[in-house]
Amino acid sequence: MNKFVKYGSFAVMGAALFVSGAYAADMMVQHNQENAKAPYASSVHVPAGYDTYYISGSAAKGADMAAQTAATLDSLKAQLAKLGLTFGDVVQAHVFLVGDPAKGGKMDFAGMNSSWFKEFGTVGQPNKPARAAFQVAALAGPDNLVEIEFIAVKKAN
Repeated sequence: MNKFVKYGSFAVMGAALFVSGAYAADMMVQHNQENAKAPYASSVHVPAGYDTYYISGSAAKGADMAAQTAATLDSLKAQLAKLGLTFGDVVQAHVFLVGDPAKGGKMDFAGMNSSWFKEFGTVGQPNKPARAAFQVAALAGPDNLVEIEFIAVKKAN
């Protein structure tokens, strides 16, 4: 198996999750996961009546993968807020990781996940998007280690 596929582009199945609160996920179903601790849903179903938002990739500076991921998620949170959305409305994420020179050129998947877990699948924000993660040769910013893009939905008026 390709090591990049092995470490993040496939989600695992687990318990159906219906969430209360102000999220678009009130009407979405995050399909079962075998591992409830996974930072993503294996799939997400969005019923008719939702508007779809495609959020361009964002990257940020930071000392390492965890710091860059946290800063990138903060930037994306601000972009979502301008649209009246939250992380609870995110149904799909694509994460692009560059090999970290401090890690011998390998992507720091654990570092990315350490920041991811602080925003998704928490008590305050229990929703998890479907997610794929890829190691890439480079990103637009020469010092960027991570770039993340989202697809989010919101109940149509």
